[in-house]
Amino acid sequence: MSDAQKTVIIVEDEKDAAEMFAEMMRVSGYKVTKIFSSTPAIGIIAAENPDVVILDVMMPDISGLEVLRYMRREPALQDTPVILVSAKSMPSDIKIGMDAGASSYLTKPVSFLDLKKTVDELVVHAPAL
Repeated sequence: MSDAQKTVIIVEDEKDAAEMFAEMMRVSGYKVTKIFSSTPAIGIIAAENPDVVILDVMMPDISGLEVLRYMRREPALQDTPVILVSAKSMPSDIKIGMDAGASSYLTKPVSFLDLKKTVDELVVHAPAL
């Protein structure tokens, strides 16, 4: 890993879950930004250009899937790795998430090892800009 600290943006409306994910990422050496609403998320993601986004699917305002679809349409964001997290664990739900452009899909509750492994793999294998 280079000297520059890798950044993770967490978009999660449940504050306890957001803090848990953030702590998992901080312990793993990542710089973390938490966003509790999907409405401002797109602007913040565009401004910060993170190494990876952890995105909750079920948000109270705009669905995480809509945020993901928007990112995939934006040239500056279309290659940003996105990990969808959701309590929805049916194969059809996972397929919808992957079809929308997710890099990975994790079902809640998410274990520390699963999240760390997934983020590390996406950050290490992310294309250099």
